[in-house]
Amino acid sequence: EAVVQEFRPAEVGESFGPTWATCWFKVELSIPPEWEGREVHFIWESDGECMVWRDAQPVQGLTKEGEKTSYILTSSLKESEPHSLTLYVEMACNGLFGAGKGSMIAPPDPDRKVTLNKVELVIFNRDVYELLVDLEILLDMAQHLGEENQRSFQALYTANQMVNVCDVMDPSTFPAARDLAAAFFSQRNGESQHTIHAMGHCHIDSAWLWPYEETVRKCARSWVTVVRLMECNPELTFACSQLKPTFVLWQAQQFEWVRTWYPGLYTQIQDFVAKGQFIPVGGTWVEMDGNLPSGESMVRQFLQGQKFFQEQFGRICSEFWLPDTFGYSAQLPQLMRGCGIQRFLTQKLSWNLVNAFPHHTFFWEGIDGSRVLTHFPPGDSYGMHGLVEEVLKTVKNNKDKGRVNHSAFLFGFGDGGGGPTQKMLDRMKRMSDTDGLPRVQMSTPDQLFSVLEKESSQLCTWVGELFLELHNGTYTTQAQIKKGNRECERILHDVEVLSTLAMAQDSVFQYPASQLQQLWRLLLLNQFHDVLPGSCIQLVVEDALQYYTEIRRTAAQLQEEAVQSLCRDLLQPKTGSTESTLVLNTLPWERTEVISRPEPDGTKTLALVTVPSMGYALVREPLLPSQPVSVMKQEDGSITMENGVIAVCLDMMGHLTSLRLLDSERESVPDGCYANQFALFDDVPLYWDAWDVMDYHLETRKPVTTLLKPLEITLAGGLRGSVRFSLQVGKSSTLTQEIILDATCPYLRFQTQVEWKEAHKFLKVEFPVQVRSTNATYEIQFGHLQRPTHWNTSWDWARFEVWAHKWLDLSEHGFGVALLNDCKYGASAHRNVLSLSL
Repeated sequence: EAVVQEFRPAEVGESFGPTWATCWFKVELSIPPEWEGREVHFIWESDGECMVWRDAQPVQGLTKEGEKTSYILTSSLKESEPHSLTLYVEMACNGLFGAGKGSMIAPPDPDRKVTLNKVELVIFNRDVYELLVDLEILLDMAQHLGEENQRSFQALYTANQMVNVCDVMDPSTFPAARDLAAAFFSQRNGESQHTIHAMGHCHIDSAWLWPYEETVRKCARSWVTVVRLMECNPELTFACSQLKPTFVLWQAQQFEWVRTWYPGLYTQIQDFVAKGQFIPVGGTWVEMDGNLPSGESMVRQFLQGQKFFQEQFGRICSEFWLPDTFGYSAQLPQLMRGCGIQRFLTQKLSWNLVNAFPHHTFFWEGIDGSRVLTHFPPGDSYGMHGLVEEVLKTVKNNKDKGRVNHSAFLFGFGDGGGGPTQKMLDRMKRMSDTDGLPRVQMSTPDQLFSVLEKESSQLCTWVGELFLELHNGTYTTQAQIKKGNRECERILHDVEVLSTLAMAQDSVFQYPASQLQQLWRLLLLNQFHDVLPGSCIQLVVEDALQYYTEIRRTAAQLQEEAVQSLCRDLLQPKTGSTESTLVLNTLPWERTEVISRPEPDGTKTLALVTVPSMGYALVREPLLPSQPVSVMKQEDGSITMENGVIAVCLDMMGHLTSLRLLDSERESVPDGCYANQFALFDDVPLYWDAWDVMDYHLETRKPVTTLLKPLEITLAGGLRGSVRFSLQVGKSSTLTQEIILDATCPYLRFQTQVEWKEAHKFLKVEFPVQVRSTNATYEIQFGHLQRPTHWNTSWDWARFEVWAHKWLDLSEHGFGVALLNDCKYGASAHRNVLSLSL
């Protein structure tokens, strides 16, 4: 489409836009004949991300922020090569990190322009370049090894000799200068020296400061650049995770994007995978959030990822690669082992704000006792540049010295893509085995973990979650995304249950495997670690919410088809039969609940029904409760509700002043305390606004006390009793809550609607309970986890805000209180107060 457009002349210094626009340039080149035998580069520098196309194929990504501004036309121009050619340059009007207005993580500036700064055809002097890299390494060694190390002086004196020998106006002096450097770098290490396993890496966030669509192009720009590097450097391996290329690449979703939109490039990648240079790692569909997805969602991440890698590359991944997510559930080791993975790499815990994690190489043990060998690159980064300072930090920083003598070194521009550069490779070639520095070798994830496994006898074991002491706000940010995730996880479960039962009963019914895979992949994509946490720009939020809408709509259709097949006979009205309602239960236990039952005239009535596990019931005559719900208003304006199981009392503000379990007469709310207490906090973090809530926010607590509508009865009892009230929250927000008690039900329901218009505020609801325990229990994926309710140590108080799934519980012997939710994740339990972040 681009090449048939009408082009106009463009000039260096011209600006193009606006943000997220795409501009195509037609570049006609003519190389002078007198340049024969020389290395010729096409130079392109702009503020946007660019791709060079040649003969209708992508050939080079160009990004100034990623230090890639040239495309090598020829390494030595021959007379037989074409001297005139046409290239096309595709320029995205955004930078490597989007288009933030004023700062990287600010909302994008919609009117930002990118400038074309330089377009040149040049001779590249390889000898001068190699001399400069030699001098850079020598001077960095002189600076960073320190005065107490004689090798630093040797490096300094070698550099000095090179300067003395070299006449910059006389290229014939260059070889002698290079010989001095070569002699220095050829002085070898001892056998005990630490070995660094260098792997090319290109971390590309599937969406963050740019939308999903731009990530497709980021993948192509980054990976085609890696392919060019591999052609010139056969020793290079690239580890590609979701986005990260030893060259290591790992997110299956990103491979699928490239396969769909850039089939020629994908074929080249497959060839390098077969050669063992381009290495898929990770095993999941995307680099998902490590806390919030359900257990089933995490299994599907591995299932879809491993299935893709098996189908496309003939192998599954043996390493789980998740370097940039905001904490790691204690259930992950068991899920990894169940999906054929026994090795894990990340580095995010180096971001801890309070406690330094005590290991870089260790065994991680999950809640069932499953263990995986885990490695954090000691340089605490997945975006190294191959500098002397970085390799020295990798050795010095290693917390497991004496236990292991090998570590990972992931190099390449990341987050916004980019990947390794030729200069990074050339730096590390000089450091491969030179005295004074650790041994640096190009390696693969398998080579690294294989040697770590051999050295693992003295490794320590960490039991439980890998909790990131930062970014606690991501459990709550973007409430609609959190709600969409939970609802879509639920509806996909129901569709699969009902479709499976329908297929078992009806041989004609076709299980909707293809449609379900598409829906799961959409949901898994939205669980990427900057989307589900809410730490992304508005464009991404809009895309995510649209995907949830699509999942709900299509899944509802599939569910209806399954029900029609499963219950076809039951749904046919029979002559003379009384009107009945079909009620389905997709959970694996019998349930007795009050439902809202549609009537023929369009109205709804309440009915108490019992439905068996994974089954159905035809409701003609509803059950009668042993004791109906009673609702009574007291003289002081408070309201009591009772159903024979529990009794509650609420004041005019909607506070829960009493919650009693009737068969034990045990009171749950302490004297003088209010449960269902809304509280507003200031939310002004140090930097990462959408990510963080700091511990000092707890010092700004303000109870919500402005009543708009006092408590009133909305249903007077029988099968259901309910009351409603409204509050003003902050300056401009409102909250309306309906509190419901159903017949026979052992819990109280709170249906809460908030019209949120505050900025830099944090709303929570608190439940002080009359229970004493040093630990609270939180639901996680396929299990639960206990965390302390005290702040004895820095490890305890760093968990001032934690995550949970559908419930948290505070129990002592014989009695406890649980707080459940249908769409929230942020929570805390300090002393006897259960708190849910809204």
